[in-house]
Amino acid sequence: MPQHIKLSAAQLVANAKAAITEIAPQDAISLVGDPHVVLVDLRDPRELERDGRVPGAFHCPRGMLEFWIDPDSPYHKAVFAQDKRFVFFCGGGLRSALATKAAQDMGLAPVAHVIGGFAAWQKAGGPIEKVLT
Repeated sequence: MPQHIKLSAAQLVANAKAAITEIAPQDAISLVGDPHVVLVDLRDPRELERDGRVPGAFHCPRGMLEFWIDPDSPYHKAVFAQDKRFVFFCGGGLRSALATKAAQDMGLAPVAHVIGGFAAWQKAGGPIEKVLT
């Protein structure tokens, strides 16, 4: 019997966007170097190698986010215990919307995501550095 999906990925993203703070790429660019902000890059390592990275951004593969945020997880990362603003981005803004909602639901605050992700960052002229392999 075929599966009957009741909630599409697009609906999940739309629901997340209705519940989170979104910021324009130009506003996110102005946050580079701000000591009160952690830019969190959720992209796959292959995307970083191919397209470059935002200088100073913390890389957290999307699949590890909840585990790295949770202080009781054996995978917890201290960066997520800081009293800072967390701004998430992915390649196009879909994964980061879902991730921001998950982080917010877990109690991480304040959180936001970059509208359009890394692609919009690039288009807006944001700084990018090559990843050395």
